[in-house]
Amino acid sequence: MDFWQRYRAIDARDTRFDGQFYTAVRTTGIYCRPSCPARTPKADNITFYETSAAAHDAGYRACKRCLPEAVPGTPAWNVRSDVAGRAMRLINDGVINRDGVEGLAARLGYSSRQLNRILSHELGAGPLSLARASRAQTARTLLVSTDMLASDIAFAAGFNSVRQFNETIGEVFAMTPSALRATARHPRAHATAAVASTSLTLNLPYREPFDPGIFEFLAVRAVPGIEEGTSGSYARTLRLAHGDARFRVDYDAGAAGRPLVLTIGAVDLRDLASLLSRVRRLLDLDADPVAIDGTLGADPRLAATVARTPGMRMPGAVDPQELLIRAMVGQQITVAAARTALGQLAAAGSESLVPGDGLHRLFPTAAQIAETGFGLLRGPQRRIDSVRSAAAAMASGDLDFGYGDDLPGLESKLLPLAGIGPWTVGYVAMRVIGAPDVFLANDAAVRNGIRSLAPGGAGGASSRGAADGGTGASPEFREVSPWRSYATMHLWRAAAAAQAAARSPSSMSAQTAIQTPKKANP
Repeated sequence: MDFWQRYRAIDARDTRFDGQFYTAVRTTGIYCRPSCPARTPKADNITFYETSAAAHDAGYRACKRCLPEAVPGTPAWNVRSDVAGRAMRLINDGVINRDGVEGLAARLGYSSRQLNRILSHELGAGPLSLARASRAQTARTLLVSTDMLASDIAFAAGFNSVRQFNETIGEVFAMTPSALRATARHPRAHATAAVASTSLTLNLPYREPFDPGIFEFLAVRAVPGIEEGTSGSYARTLRLAHGDARFRVDYDAGAAGRPLVLTIGAVDLRDLASLLSRVRRLLDLDADPVAIDGTLGADPRLAATVARTPGMRMPGAVDPQELLIRAMVGQQITVAAARTALGQLAAAGSESLVPGDGLHRLFPTAAQIAETGFGLLRGPQRRIDSVRSAAAAMASGDLDFGYGDDLPGLESKLLPLAGIGPWTVGYVAMRVIGAPDVFLANDAAVRNGIRSLAPGGAGGASSRGAADGGTGASPEFREVSPWRSYATMHLWRAAAAAQAAARSPSSMSAQTAIQTPKKANP
């Protein structure tokens, strides 16, 4: 967006752009979100920044009226596959808190000096400033949403000391932590502290519209004892850097504001920022659904399904290594069969140290799968050997991938492995790094979805005729780039609906589980 496009957005107080850029006003020394209700400042007095960290570094403080830190994150970090986008995904996951700037730079393949120069040029702030802004945002969320002790919040947000926490809150918000806590607009949740973990409840901000079908996607794939899901909730255990954790997310479409409520059953405070980031990635809460739907809806092949289900989200992953194993196990079999196989594999995992609500086990580590877990799998020996080989490579460190990779990087790391082809890489890219422009053209369910949306429904058109909708459009859906991953999600949903209708027309509306994506060429 250029200056005047952004200026028109703030003049219209358009909430779609909250979190995507920040407006700094030279005459007041504050920065705001685009939808700030204050009077629109003169264009001559405005500077726009890509990140709140850049505004901090330029000497501005956060607006007390619009609270610019209380917004969803920018979708740019998934859209962008450059160093800046990859760095922000890792910073949000807490890499600087755990490994420092040197660790972040090493993951990205640069020296710390080079990385600082790149981020300062692209985003207006270096890695330490960006991490500081992320900590301030986490701290604000905890201050206004929970009754946790300020000292606990300081370390949970990633600060090294209470003094550093107090100074940062004062510099960013021009308030003390207690004064910032007093701005809470809703009753604070009670936080229960234990020796090694904390439980609390938070509201997760997101951009509307929001399609709750993502919960169905996760629910039908939930591994008993590790995960549990319904049409409006999802819960699971997971392993983080400093210990085990457990969380649950609930969505109530009938409640005022349609809140997404995150209940953290247990987490080590040092892992809290990482957990929040991973839950947001899992539910794709930083996406811009209006922009995505606007592009998809302009394609006549997708217009009807986009109108029926606005705000479709692309499920992410809370553990990259786990997602790769699940993708490999689930190739070419139904979702029910994959769930059964993963349930058997789960027996190789450890018992959770923070069990609760029927969730008592952790998904097995790569080492556990490579050592004994592979023996629990059934099916073609070639596939079992491939899973074992990939697990062994991850356990040894020979295969290292995650949120900081881009699509070419994933391809170079995964394609050389036996049993992994373009489909698997594309699926992992969608779920792990949130790649928005992946189209799985050879996926069986995608082809079924294309046919079901073609005039005449499933079987009513040839494969090529269905793919282009009879309009001569690209069968790879290039017209909806860079959002083809979301087109894939719509096509999976359409295929599942057509399958449900074929089984029982009278119960079509009750059967919305998304069809398992299948790899056409193993």
